[in-house]
Amino acid sequence: MSYKEKFELNLPKTNYKNLSEETQNFIKEKAFLYEFTFQELKQIIDFAIDFKMWHEDDISKVFEEEYANRKNAFNDIRKKWEALKSKPNSYSKFSKELYKDDIRKFSFTKFEGEKTGFGSCPVASPNTRCCNLLTLDAVQSCGFDCSYCSIQSFYNQDKIGFDVNFKQNLENIVLDTNETYHIGTGQSSDSLMWGNKEGILDALFDFARKWPNVILEFKTKSSNIKYFLENEVPKNIICTWSLNTPTIIENEEHLAATLEQRIDAAKKVSNKGVLVGFHFHPIVQYENYLEEYAEVYKTLIDSFDSQKVALISLGTLTFIKPVINKIRSRNFKSKILQMPFENANGKQSYSLEVKREMFKHAYDTFKPWHKDVYFYLCMEDQSLWKDVFGYEYISNNQMEDMMKMSYMNKIRNNS
Repeated sequence: MSYKEKFELNLPKTNYKNLSEETQNFIKEKAFLYEFTFQELKQIIDFAIDFKMWHEDDISKVFEEEYANRKNAFNDIRKKWEALKSKPNSYSKFSKELYKDDIRKFSFTKFEGEKTGFGSCPVASPNTRCCNLLTLDAVQSCGFDCSYCSIQSFYNQDKIGFDVNFKQNLENIVLDTNETYHIGTGQSSDSLMWGNKEGILDALFDFARKWPNVILEFKTKSSNIKYFLENEVPKNIICTWSLNTPTIIENEEHLAATLEQRIDAAKKVSNKGVLVGFHFHPIVQYENYLEEYAEVYKTLIDSFDSQKVALISLGTLTFIKPVINKIRSRNFKSKILQMPFENANGKQSYSLEVKREMFKHAYDTFKPWHKDVYFYLCMEDQSLWKDVFGYEYISNNQMEDMMKMSYMNKIRNNS
C-alpha cells in the first residue's frame, strides 16, 4: 500500500476534519514529503489545532523550510508545541473581538423521563477525595459556553433537554428520614440560568420543603435570581456560585455572568436569608494568576458575613480524553489546553506541585474565614489535603459526614 493510500485510510481516525482547508492542504503536503507515521501525523494535526486555538502562530509558520528527515521535522514541531505548554499562559493577545460571533444557537427539547436523574456525582473516583455528592438532573446540557466544560462530552450542546415528568418523578423519590442527604442540581446544567422554566424550581423547592433532611445545593454561574427573590426559600437550600478571575471569565467562560454580576447576585440572595457558597473550580494557572485570584478572595471576605457562607471549594482543570477531543473540535480561541498535562489518576491535570501552590495560596488568603466556613478540595488527590489544610480525611465517608454536619449546623443557625 502506498503512503498516499495509507494517509487517506488513516485520516478518519484523526482530527483532520477540524482543520481549515488551507491547513489540511499544508499538512497533506508535508505528510507526503516526510511520510510521517500515523501516530506522528495524528499528533501534528492536534498541534495544528492547538496552535490556532491558543492564538499562536499557524503551523505553516512553525515548520522550517526544510528538515534533514522525518524524525527531525516531527521533533522540531513537538518541541515548539511543548515550549508553549511549559510557560505560563498569557491572554495578552486575546480580545473581545475574538468572541464577537460567539453566540450559542440551541433549541429546547422535552423528553419523558421514566425516573428522575438521581444518582452519584458523575466525576466521582476512588482515587481522589470525594464528598459523595448526590445529583438531580433537572436539565440536560447548559446554555453557557465555558471552554473547559465536561458537560459538552456528555450531551448535545445544541439541544437543552427538559424532562416533562420531572415534578412527578421528584415526588416519587422516597428518602430515609433518619439520614442526611447532600444533593446538587448543577451537574448536568446550570442550576439557575433557566429560572423556573417548565416549573423546575417550583418542583425543587417543593422537594426541599418535603424533605428537611436534604441539603439541596443550586450551583450556578448565572445572575438569574428572580425566583429566589420573589419566593420564600426553604432553609435547607444552599445557593452557590462558581467564581473565577475576570481574565478567565472573559476568555474562557463565554456567555456566563461577569464576576461582578455573580457576586452581586450572591449578595442579594444572602441578604434574603439564603445560605451561599463559592466554588473556585477550576483555578487556572496563567501569568500573575495568584495575584488576580487573591483579589477575588479578598472581595468575598470584604463583601460577605462568613456566618452566612456555607462553603468554599477549590479545584482545578482535570480532563478525560473525550473532553480534550471535544474541545479540539471547536472553532474557538482558548488557552485551556495550553497547560503542562500530567497523569492524574488516569486523567490529565496540573502537577501536584502546581496544585499545592494554587490551593494553599487560596486557603491562606481566606484565613479570616477558617473557623466559620467549610473548605474542601473537589475531586483532588487526597495527598494534597494535609499540605493545604493541615489535616486530611481517612475516607470519602468521613469527608461526607463532616461536610453534612457543617452544612446542617449552618442551616440550623441560619434559621
